Amino acid sequence: MPEFTRHERALELDKVLERLAAEASMADGRESCLALRPALLLADAGAMLGETEEAWNLTARFSSPSFGGARNPESALSRAKAGAALSMGELLLVAETLRVIRSLSEWRGRCAGVESSALDRYFEVLSPNKYLEEKITSAILSEDEMADSASPALYDIRRKIRVAGSKVRDQLDKMIRSATTQKFLQDSVVTLRGGRFVLPVKTEHRAAVPGLVHDMSASGATVFIEPMGVVEQNNEIRVLEGKEEAEIERILASLSADVADFADGIALSYEQAVALDVIFAKAKLAYLQRAAAPRLNDTGTIRLDRARHPLLDAKTVVPVSLTLGADFDALIITGPNTGGKTVALKTIGLLCLMAACGLMIPAGDDSEVCVFGGVFADIGDEQSIEQSLSTFSSHMTNIVDILSNAQASSRAAAGGFTLVLLDELGAGTDPAEGAALATALIERFRALGAKLAATTHYAELKSYAIETPRVENACCEFDVASLRPTYRLLIGQPGKSNAFAISERLGMPPDVIERAKGFVSAEAQQFDAVVARLEESRQELERGQGEAAQLRQELTDARRVTELERERAEKEREAVLLKARQDAARMLEKARAGMDDLLRETENIRKAARAGETAEAARRARALAKSGLRNLEDAANPVSARRHAAERHERPLKAGDSVLIVDIDKKATVLEAPKSGGNGSALVQAGIIQTRVPLDNLRLLGESAKNTSAPPRRTGDKPLTREGSAELDLRGKSSDEALLELDQFLDNALISGLHIATVIHGKGTGVLRAAVTRHLRGHPAVQSSRLGVYGEGEDGVTVVELRE
Repeated sequence: MPEFTRHERALELDKVLERLAAEASMADGRESCLALRPALLLADAGAMLGETEEAWNLTARFSSPSFGGARNPESALSRAKAGAALSMGELLLVAETLRVIRSLSEWRGRCAGVESSALDRYFEVLSPNKYLEEKITSAILSEDEMADSASPALYDIRRKIRVAGSKVRDQLDKMIRSATTQKFLQDSVVTLRGGRFVLPVKTEHRAAVPGLVHDMSASGATVFIEPMGVVEQNNEIRVLEGKEEAEIERILASLSADVADFADGIALSYEQAVALDVIFAKAKLAYLQRAAAPRLNDTGTIRLDRARHPLLDAKTVVPVSLTLGADFDALIITGPNTGGKTVALKTIGLLCLMAACGLMIPAGDDSEVCVFGGVFADIGDEQSIEQSLSTFSSHMTNIVDILSNAQASSRAAAGGFTLVLLDELGAGTDPAEGAALATALIERFRALGAKLAATTHYAELKSYAIETPRVENACCEFDVASLRPTYRLLIGQPGKSNAFAISERLGMPPDVIERAKGFVSAEAQQFDAVVARLEESRQELERGQGEAAQLRQELTDARRVTELERERAEKEREAVLLKARQDAARMLEKARAGMDDLLRETENIRKAARAGETAEAARRARALAKSGLRNLEDAANPVSARRHAAERHERPLKAGDSVLIVDIDKKATVLEAPKSGGNGSALVQAGIIQTRVPLDNLRLLGESAKNTSAPPRRTGDKPLTREGSAELDLRGKSSDEALLELDQFLDNALISGLHIATVIHGKGTGVLRAAVTRHLRGHPAVQSSRLGVYGEGEDGVTVVELRE
């Protein structure tokens, strides 16, 4: 595994890769994660990032595949190819590898709708071998046990061993139960010593039990004797055990030969599985970090949108947005200590390294980074007493090394651009000399074509950035009111160190602060005043922008609400129009049916008149005119007309009467007659619902009005209402909607005289089926219910038997 460079450790790439390794499932996958290093060419980095993004998309749609923690079978495969017989543990290792390979191949096949993928070059190399996998797993139960079914010969040998052992035990059990022998035994048990069945005999009676002594207890009180009567049978068992071992060795050799035949394909497939494990580990890490795939370039341009350092808590870290390499090549970051300058510097370098490793970065979708030929960082204090290096000396040693590497990269055309990150540039020595040296170094790095970001407290570097083209200031914001940093990075504005404000907050005496301010040069004071005015202007502008953004958002929200209201009103209007059309169509259909009946009856009257039945024809004509007119009026206005008709009852209602609830066109049974002097309502039951309905909304029906003593309708009688359907389809509906429709369906089924009905709810997740089953169990109209059988729809339907 390659070692991390000092620059990669300074930017904490090693810690990010450790987190990546934790997401891998296979041991070799974890090692491969730790061995990742940034690509130096755009094509290589782009290919790796494209694979990660494809794995991220597939994981979002189909979840990640299972790698099962497979271990490297290379040693077992090499031994098999050399002709060695593998152990049962090694064969199981090969079988597990084959299972993982098959699982990965099947997972890719289940990715419906994904015809091609950047990862197909890995999946296509996988060579599943289910035959060999099952041959091994069916023959070997564990690392120490082979199945009886591994071969017919092994099964027969083990059967004979069991039969012979049973005979020996039976013979020894007879001896144990014998009164003659039992008194010589230490315990009445049969045990094994050296693979042979023996009896525990008291030492003083060893001569009383003739046989072979195989062992003695630690105390010497017991000897384990194999009686002469079972010696021959034990010998037979030992012979059979030898045959068993030989057969097991033969089976292992045969399986090992099969493994050798496919060893190369298994090894290559395992390598692809490890590569896929690393790629999907990158996708898992991206989900944990809420990361996105940046655009890559080799032009030296960095654009980070709301970027976060991946090792900091995503809930508390303040995002950083910045650019480098487009409008300017060097960024001078200033601001107070603990204000976030170093974190911003590390974020720039670490995200570039992550992208070059094919990792998605915790930043916005519009982010773009360059694949640099080298990323160099001088961050932190590396002073060493042993090497006689001070803070300044250690920084300069690192910078000299970086300068040398940057020069080498500039001479190598294939190396591309370099990124140089310098923390506290020029610190640790005389301020004037340190600032001058820092300025010279910035110019040298720019001359070499490097992209540079540096943190500093020197006012001279702030002025240099203001005066020099393609060099830009940036600062970490500091809230003077609360005397706390906000950790926001502001591009284009120099910052103040705020040493006086921070010292005062920490308890420095005010007179010392005032005295210190008197020692600051007039030029420095003037510069700080300009910076302060710029900061005030920026904050005022930000407040204005914030208010404008809030107003825009409020307008957008109001427009959205208005649009939603308009859409809702339009939908309601369309629904009302649709219902009106449907009602009109129904009324028209009823009117037409009534007219047809009227015409038929008119024809009958005409025939009767021709036959001489004048009086009867006249009576029928008058009755027809009245009933026909009333029917047409009811069809034209079903609710109001029925209400007027319902107001006139031929007799008072009583319990048991069949009535029609006019406004909902629903039949019901009177449970409780209206009380004299009451509120003019009756208690009725419609289906499973009991409710009180005003008398003017009820109409006495059919035979109940004419014959109060008529018996209730039987199941086989003609239905009282429209013909009921024996089948209800609830698929696609929610549980609440389905149960409402189910109640109405059961009521209609009872009215129609149905005895058997079918409810179609589909298989799906089973939620709707469970709701229907529970509802039917407690329904008063249901005698019994069951799921469908083959030919009826099986679990997708429920067959209901209704009560008579």
